[in-house]
Amino acid sequence: MKEKKKKPKKIKRKLLDKYRLLILNELTFEERLSFKLTRLNVFVLCSLLAVFLISLTYLLIAFTPLREYIPGYSSTALKKQATELNYKTDSLQQVIAMNELYYTSIKKVLKGDMSADDFNKDSIVEAVKLEASEVDLNPNAEDSLLREKVDKEDKYNLFESATSASNFVLFPPVNGTISEAYNAKEKHFAVDVVVAKDTPVKSTADGIVIFSEWTASTGYVIIIEHSYGLISIYKHNASLTKEQGDLVKAGEVIATAGNTGELTTGPHLHFELWNDGYPINPTNFIDFK
Repeated sequence: MKEKKKKPKKIKRKLLDKYRLLILNELTFEERLSFKLTRLNVFVLCSLLAVFLISLTYLLIAFTPLREYIPGYSSTALKKQATELNYKTDSLQQVIAMNELYYTSIKKVLKGDMSADDFNKDSIVEAVKLEASEVDLNPNAEDSLLREKVDKEDKYNLFESATSASNFVLFPPVNGTISEAYNAKEKHFAVDVVVAKDTPVKSTADGIVIFSEWTASTGYVIIIEHSYGLISIYKHNASLTKEQGDLVKAGEVIATAGNTGELTTGPHLHFELWNDGYPINPTNFIDFK
């Protein structure tokens, strides 16, 4: 029992025994510095120094740019750039997808692969009738004044004065040989007139251009609306000189003949006449020779 009590006292005495640390001049043995130390003080001091060094190292790694040089840590700037690039990549993918859909639609239009939509005409007519029945069509004072003003202006209308029923004459758009005549049974509602390339194509009567564009199957096409429900169509042109909405007179150049479109076999003019939605044989009214 006495030996067990002596051991704790002996350890305590060793920890608390005082020692002197001297720093002497090597040549003169002159005392420069001296410290009174115990083993306990040295242990505590070393522990505090180790904790301080560990804390300082952690702070340097966690909150300073030095961490970028340590394996396993990434740069903040690189993370920011990577995030921005990710957003840009996602946006570009959406733009590419939209462009692909747009180009696919254009290809279908150019190839003529667009499918026609079927509508229920009866339901549309019924809906229009229903809407019309709910509208009060009785003219008010303002409507009457406007109608009177329009009637006065129509007296001096270019087409009403120049294309009356008594002198309405169709002008030949081109002169040449008919390579394919009008044939309603084969659904060829036109005459194909062979002409030299870049021959001027003229309007058959006074009217307004309602269509002037390029199509995949029939090339450059121009359509003119005339008086009395008459419409003339000119296809396979090399170029168009009039745009949609332009007013034209009989005999005025509207295009140049050509060989454009997938359904053409050589330089010629594909000419159609329609009246109130029904095709007309142009040779009954026009002499192309």
